[in-house]
Amino acid sequence: MPWYEESFGEDYLLVYRHRNRARAGREVQAAAGWLDLEQGESVLDLCCGTGRHSIALDDLGLKVTGMDLSSVLLQVARESSRGRKIEYVQGDMRKLPFTDGVFDAVLNLFTSFGYFTEDDENEKVLSEMARVTRNGGRFLVDFLNRKAVESNLVPRSEREQEGNRILEERWIDGDFVRKKITVTDHKGERHYQERVKMYDRDRMLAMMEAAGLTVDQVRGDFNGSTYSEDSPRMIITGRVER
Repeated sequence: MPWYEESFGEDYLLVYRHRNRARAGREVQAAAGWLDLEQGESVLDLCCGTGRHSIALDDLGLKVTGMDLSSVLLQVARESSRGRKIEYVQGDMRKLPFTDGVFDAVLNLFTSFGYFTEDDENEKVLSEMARVTRNGGRFLVDFLNRKAVESNLVPRSEREQEGNRILEERWIDGDFVRKKITVTDHKGERHYQERVKMYDRDRMLAMMEAAGLTVDQVRGDFNGSTYSEDSPRMIITGRVER
């Protein structure tokens, strides 16, 4: 089973509980400004997880579709979004279940890219983003900054959370950053792996241009700082031009 099918389950909700809706709201406010999103526009939250960003987008009056592969995370998203008009869809980001040009904008947040070993599989994600976005529509990809990861990686961290012990071990494996997560509670130990293929700025921009995504700007964080090799993030915005 691929790591991303095994890892995004019940324990994921525990490990990443610190990623809250307040933080998502701040990120969406920044993204909406950069993309000039207007009320009523249709937006895809690609790899929406538990719906944190989808809910924040809905708060801005946008027509929101959230898509994820994990049925567990989508169930949480639906429960959190009761009373809202957000549509949640299960699907694979390499083959999006949407017609051409149906969205005004597509957002891919929280390092939800680089999950696949082969470049052409990751490139399919970018091509699909371009396909489902209308001509003149916009996109945002919030990805890790390879240079900063290689320089600042914390090999090991451990914390207690709600009676659980969470151990995270991280290392660089060629072009990949890998993480082993161990969750320990009264039921015993459970282990998960995460693996993201790292791309530097030049490679990301080249792949995007090849996929039909025209890059306008690269920022280093959600405060809007100009990207540098030391930036904590690599946030790429642009538009689709056919």
